[in-house]
Amino acid sequence: MVTIWGRTNSTNVKKVLWCAAELALPFEHILAGGQFGRNKEADYLAMNPNGLIPCLQDGDLVLWESNTIVRYLVARYGKDSPLHLPNAAAQASAEKWMDWSQTLAIPFISVFINLVRTAPEQRDEQAVEKGMAECERLLTIVDGALARQPWLSGASFGVGDIPLGCLAYGWFNMAIDRAPHPHLTRWYQQLTQRPAYRETVMLPLT
Repeated sequence: MVTIWGRTNSTNVKKVLWCAAELALPFEHILAGGQFGRNKEADYLAMNPNGLIPCLQDGDLVLWESNTIVRYLVARYGKDSPLHLPNAAAQASAEKWMDWSQTLAIPFISVFINLVRTAPEQRDEQAVEKGMAECERLLTIVDGALARQPWLSGASFGVGDIPLGCLAYGWFNMAIDRAPHPHLTRWYQQLTQRPAYRETVMLPLT
């Protein structure tokens, strides 16, 4: 059976748990990282020398890096699922959004850490302002893409929607003033109708 290590409030872990839920894949989930520890212990470091989450074990295979894990799960267990797109061009077009999501994650994390995980009197307001401006700029790119197609993966939901979908939940649920991005909002609302998204991503922000 597949084993996934990581805490449920981690954006990167959410990607993996969401993908597994979309595939209806049975797995063992071991809480690790943050308040749960484990990720700095010798047995964990033997699997992932970075000491980060998530980590996946499937038989003799051990993987880290969340986007790599998502790709593996779809290739290994999802060839008959909508997550597996019909040809290499469609798959690559979707997967580019997986890699691009790291561009958005950098300013997003700055905003998130300050507003969600930092006491008000200790927040770096300048970092929040800078991060917000960069997030808005990047989300304009996403909004433009979604003006041309219903999903980042194309005509249907796919792997390209997973990493940005995890960030979008935080974006739409932080106490911030957001510029209007109608196509992004429509896409996010579609995500919230997916049972696997509600189960694994739509959790209290902590």
